[in-house]
Amino acid sequence: MTVKMELKELIKVHRKRAGLSQNELAVLAGVGKTVIFDLEKGKETVQWRTVNAVLHALNIQICYQSPLKEYNEES
Repeated sequence: MTVKMELKELIKVHRKRAGLSQNELAVLAGVGKTVIFDLEKGKETVQWRTVNAVLHALNIQICYQSPLKEYNEES
């Protein structure tokens, strides 16, 4: 089953299910508390490596998918 969720929702839901406050998650991820607040509000200016640190702290894996069934470098 695939469930699509915005990043802000994903982080908030996983944080709450883990029983973590925003501050506790920030400490685990090695980021400032305002980063967690910004991510959960959908702020788009957070750096990718910071987002990745938060996702890693929540044990969320990223999977990239492409609409291409096959990739041919000559195309």
